[in-house]
Amino acid sequence: MTRIGILIGSTRPGRKGEQVARWVHERAARRGDAAFEVIDLLDHPLPHLDEPLPALTGRYEHGHTRAWAETITRFDGFVMITPEYNASIPGVLKNAIDYLYAEWTHKAVGFVSYGAGGGIRAARQLRTLCELLQMGVVTPQVSLSLHTDFEDLTTFRPGAPHLSDLDALLDHVVARSADGGTATPTQRETDEAAIRHHIDGVIDAIQAKDLDALRRSYATDVVSFDIDPPLQHVGIDAKLKNWANVFAFFQEVTYEVRDLMHTVGEDVAFTHGFGRLGGTLSDGTAAGGMWVRVTFGFRKIDGAWLITHDQVSVPLDILGGKGVVDLEP
Repeated sequence: MTRIGILIGSTRPGRKGEQVARWVHERAARRGDAAFEVIDLLDHPLPHLDEPLPALTGRYEHGHTRAWAETITRFDGFVMITPEYNASIPGVLKNAIDYLYAEWTHKAVGFVSYGAGGGIRAARQLRTLCELLQMGVVTPQVSLSLHTDFEDLTTFRPGAPHLSDLDALLDHVVARSADGGTATPTQRETDEAAIRHHIDGVIDAIQAKDLDALRRSYATDVVSFDIDPPLQHVGIDAKLKNWANVFAFFQEVTYEVRDLMHTVGEDVAFTHGFGRLGGTLSDGTAAGGMWVRVTFGFRKIDGAWLITHDQVSVPLDILGGKGVVDLEP
């Protein structure tokens, strides 16, 4: 039977990973198409990478490395659970991954992340790392917020919608693991991955204040329902003027999105979720920003997905006539 390892990627005292792993395992155990087992890095103490030869050689000198390799070899695929520490994955998880190579290669992997912003930046880094190892990275992922999915930031109480995200992740990991991690992605999976990478590129461009990179992300006739007047901004120049105004206002820009959901057709797609723009103002004041609702509309133009419409909004207090800007997703 296909074996899937649920890897807890933190060993920090007070970590939330055990609770998240228990939730994943309990849901996964209801399935009959694979066997699931929790892998706890606490049970595999690995010193800072101390092998004299690169993992690519497969020649391990130390007993702790060989024991870790034997553990990972037993599994056909993985669900990696990672917190976000300082916009990245924990060092202990990166260290554990770096110890091996062939034991990871061509195996399926999906990600469950958690943090103040859902751990999405950690998941992005982990996705890049696993793709480099030639793992079969699946598109669905689960992002959990410390603010909304953990009672008093401590006790795990996941929102009901996360179950469907977890089921989709498990479906993909099991299916790809059963095919040895080498199953050809469907066109929908390929398009979803392309759109996810496209949005990652938009985030990177915003944080780099790179107008040229943003220009390549939008269709020339993009229509934007931005949060500032007028009702609509038409064309790429109008869209870039908005971003130029933002960049002039901020000395440093941060931008994050979370809870993105994709609906993909043959040549039209849309994505919706939540976004937050913040950073450091020109006078040095830190601005945390507010969460807003975001929607991206895409068209496939000459084989590439481009944003042809985007919309940003906040809920309205009807009686007060003011936007509500202090909500958390």
